[in-house]
Amino acid sequence: MTSRQKKVLYRILISGIMFIILFAMEHTGGLEALSSKWMALVVCLVPYLIIGYDVILKAIRNIRNGQVFDENFLMMIATFGAFVVSEYIEAVAVMLFYQVGELFQSYAVGKSRQSIADLMDICPEYANLEIDGQIEEVDPEDVEIGSIVLIKPGEKVPLDGIVIEGESFLDTSALTGESVPRKIYPNDEIISGCINGSGTLRVRVTKEFDDSTVAKILELVENASSKKAKVENFITRFAKYYTPFVTIAALILAIVPPIILQDNWMIWLERACIFLVISCPCALVISVPMGFFGGIGAASKIGVLVKGSNYLELLSEMDTIVFDKTGTLTNGVFEVTEVIRKKGVHENVLQIAASVEAFSTHPIAESICKAYNKEENAEALKVIDVEEISGHGVRAKLDESEVLVGNIKMMKAHGISCKAHKGSGTVVYVAKDNAYLGAVIISDTIKEGAAKAIKKMKIAGVSKTVMLTGDRKEAALAVAEELKLDEVHYELLPGDKVSKVEEYIETADRNAKVAFVGDGINDAPVLARADIGIAMGSLGSDAAIEAADVVIMDDDLRKISRVIKISKKTMSIVKQNIVFALGVKGLILLLGALGMATMWAAVFADVGVAVIAILNSMRTLNAKF
Repeated sequence: MTSRQKKVLYRILISGIMFIILFAMEHTGGLEALSSKWMALVVCLVPYLIIGYDVILKAIRNIRNGQVFDENFLMMIATFGAFVVSEYIEAVAVMLFYQVGELFQSYAVGKSRQSIADLMDICPEYANLEIDGQIEEVDPEDVEIGSIVLIKPGEKVPLDGIVIEGESFLDTSALTGESVPRKIYPNDEIISGCINGSGTLRVRVTKEFDDSTVAKILELVENASSKKAKVENFITRFAKYYTPFVTIAALILAIVPPIILQDNWMIWLERACIFLVISCPCALVISVPMGFFGGIGAASKIGVLVKGSNYLELLSEMDTIVFDKTGTLTNGVFEVTEVIRKKGVHENVLQIAASVEAFSTHPIAESICKAYNKEENAEALKVIDVEEISGHGVRAKLDESEVLVGNIKMMKAHGISCKAHKGSGTVVYVAKDNAYLGAVIISDTIKEGAAKAIKKMKIAGVSKTVMLTGDRKEAALAVAEELKLDEVHYELLPGDKVSKVEEYIETADRNAKVAFVGDGINDAPVLARADIGIAMGSLGSDAAIEAADVVIMDDDLRKISRVIKISKKTMSIVKQNIVFALGVKGLILLLGALGMATMWAAVFADVGVAVIAILNSMRTLNAKF
């Protein structure tokens, strides 16, 4: 509880004790026993001012600034009216319970904000900059790219960089929601905002602070509340017109009936005061943003950043989800998955391929060398006269023999007879002295849990799953079949992906939304074009994260179904709050106008409804997804 909340609580306790005493005096005749009515008024004004002075000051300040019609104004006018009609205890009760509701709301907002506020704690206070062998504590914003920083055990990683010395475990829970620390070795990339474990690390900085992961995340969090959902905007507009309307209605209720009916002015003034208290829009104005805030907080607890409540609303309406393949559904890392040797060939096909490809920096070449180096007693053959043939492969000399390592085009160009491999993955054929030896199959492996993630999305309400890729047909169909995707489009250029997403948006049902999930720089245009762009935050590019509306901090696809459930739960709670608040207020407003509702009923219609709506909103934070 904050110091401000504690002060309000103390005022509530003091005023509450005095209220209980006065309430008891009123029902035992003690209040009437005071020397005069003015004395009773003065006695009741003490607890009223203790608990309500700030509400009155806010109302007066807002009136001076031209913002007349708000809940502070309604509370001030209603309680002043109650004093005029000699309902002193009721006036104290209205202000007391209003402040109880405000304190409860403040505490609830604080709790729902906590998981998001935890993200704000990832911001590093300093960096240990290494200068000429000496360590100096500096502001992370003053550290330049290429500088060396030292990260001691227990310290926050101040900037993105590459480890050049040391081993440790990184606690990434604040960023990803995952409790298992990640092992870090030299040459590994690390991101700012994580907490270093037991080892000391020397890190070469690769990004300035303003471009670092922690700065990007903090910017996302700070901007999240500024993007309102349609229903939030509706409530804001509703309150703008609703509050002056009910104020004028209360004024008419206080003046017109006693003139027309020649009735007692005090009776209708009391009804007008009750009407004002009932009509206070606190429950709506507080509970609807609270509901969305709770949803954003629940998402951040599982390591998913939602950039605004409008995207939560869109997620709840999502019908189609489109995926990029490489780096999203697959790991984006090429690995040798199979080595084929022609019948009768005794030579080590992988060894020959690795010896030739060792001179290339292509990712496929690196994966072949990596696979061979894992073998026991791995030893490279002596290769000379290496020549890379663009679009085909590599030619070299091995013990006076000519070796060819490349694609099917290379084999055909040299008249080498071999059958094209029909399976998925990239195929590297190996030939020696124009004789086919075998092939190495390199595949991009599917992410762990991807199939389960797709299945859970279907359960969460997604009706169509689609994959877009620039990869060839066989590889794309193999991934789509294994993940049981509904549709797949292959051999696409980045521009083609945008066109495909636009087709799905145009053909979608009126209220159905289309999401795109991607991670690469070339995915940024598609992420921006989709109704909801979902980026992989851990390995994703800055451009993709910037363009996206939702960021999954640890690249775990299974969290998409969880955030869909959070969005649907949030929208359900928001709608419940609107129906409940308007229903109860409408009923008691009618009863108040007819003189059938007391000031106590008005207090329940205002504070009681607001508290119940707030409690309902908090269910999102405590629910398991």
